[in-house]
Amino acid sequence: MTVQRVNGHTVSRLTLHIAWSTKYRCPVLTGDVQKKCKTLLIQVCDADGINILKGVVSKDHVHIGIEYRPSQSVGSRPLN
Repeated sequence: MTVQRVNGHTVSRLTLHIAWSTKYRCPVLTGDVQKKCKTLLIQVCDADGINILKGVVSKDHVHIGIEYRPSQSVGSRPLN
Protein backbone atom coordinates (compact mmCIF):
# COMPACT_ATOMS: atom_id res chain seq x y z
CA MET A 1 0.00 0.00 0.00
CA THR A 2 1.43 3.36 -1.01
CA VAL A 3 1.10 6.25 1.39
CA GLN A 4 0.62 9.69 -0.12
CA ARG A 5 1.45 13.01 1.50
CA VAL A 6 -1.54 15.31 1.58
CA ASN A 7 -0.81 18.99 2.15
CA GLY A 8 -3.37 21.70 1.46
CA HIS A 9 -4.11 21.51 -2.27
CA THR A 10 -1.56 18.84 -3.21
CA VAL A 11 -1.16 15.09 -3.05
CA SER A 12 2.33 13.74 -3.65
CA ARG A 13 4.68 10.83 -3.23
CA LEU A 14 8.20 11.75 -4.34
CA THR A 15 10.83 9.03 -3.96
CA LEU A 16 14.51 9.04 -4.78
CA HIS A 17 17.34 6.52 -4.80
CA ILE A 18 20.73 7.98 -3.82
CA ALA A 19 24.09 6.21 -4.01
CA TRP A 20 27.40 7.49 -2.64
CA SER A 21 30.76 5.80 -3.01
CA THR A 22 34.10 6.43 -1.37
CA LYS A 23 37.00 7.77 -3.38
CA TYR A 24 38.52 4.96 -5.44
CA ARG A 25 35.95 2.65 -3.75
CA CYS A 26 38.28 2.24 -0.76
CA PRO A 27 36.67 0.00 1.91
CA VAL A 28 36.67 2.54 4.77
CA LEU A 29 33.03 2.28 5.90
CA THR A 30 33.55 -0.54 8.37
CA GLY A 31 33.12 -0.98 12.12
CA ASP A 32 32.50 2.22 14.08
CA VAL A 33 32.68 4.39 10.94
CA GLN A 34 29.85 2.38 9.37
CA LYS A 35 27.70 2.72 12.50
CA LYS A 36 28.39 6.49 12.72
CA CYS A 37 27.53 6.95 9.03
CA LYS A 38 24.22 5.16 9.49
CA THR A 39 23.44 7.19 12.63
CA LEU A 40 24.21 10.49 10.87
CA LEU A 41 22.03 9.61 7.87
CA ILE A 42 19.11 8.82 10.18
CA GLN A 43 19.61 12.05 12.17
CA VAL A 44 19.79 14.26 9.06
CA CYS A 45 16.72 12.64 7.51
CA ASP A 46 14.73 12.94 10.76
CA ALA A 47 15.72 16.61 11.14
CA ASP A 48 14.56 17.43 7.60
CA GLY A 49 11.37 15.34 7.68
CA ILE A 50 12.59 12.82 5.13
CA ASN A 51 11.33 9.24 5.30
CA ILE A 52 13.94 6.54 4.76
CA LEU A 53 12.34 3.73 2.76
CA LYS A 54 15.41 1.52 2.55
CA GLY A 55 19.13 1.97 3.14
CA VAL A 56 22.38 0.04 3.16
CA VAL A 57 25.82 1.17 4.32
CA SER A 58 28.39 -1.14 2.72
CA LYS A 59 32.16 -1.05 3.16
CA ASP A 60 32.73 1.16 0.10
CA HIS A 61 29.35 2.69 -0.77
CA VAL A 62 25.97 3.79 0.59
CA HIS A 63 22.53 3.22 -0.99
CA ILE A 64 19.48 4.97 0.41
CA GLY A 65 15.90 5.21 -0.80
CA ILE A 66 14.03 8.23 0.52
CA GLU A 67 10.65 9.92 0.31
CA TYR A 68 10.59 13.71 0.56
CA ARG A 69 8.22 16.70 0.41
CA PRO A 70 7.79 18.68 -2.83
CA SER A 71 9.04 21.82 -1.07
CA GLN A 72 12.44 20.19 -0.41
CA SER A 73 15.33 20.44 -2.84
CA VAL A 74 17.02 17.31 -4.14
CA GLY A 75 20.33 19.15 -4.56
CA SER A 76 23.00 19.58 -1.93
CA ARG A 77 22.06 21.02 1.43
CA PRO A 78 23.52 24.48 2.27
CA LEU A 79 26.31 24.42 4.82
CA ASN A 80 25.89 26.70 7.84
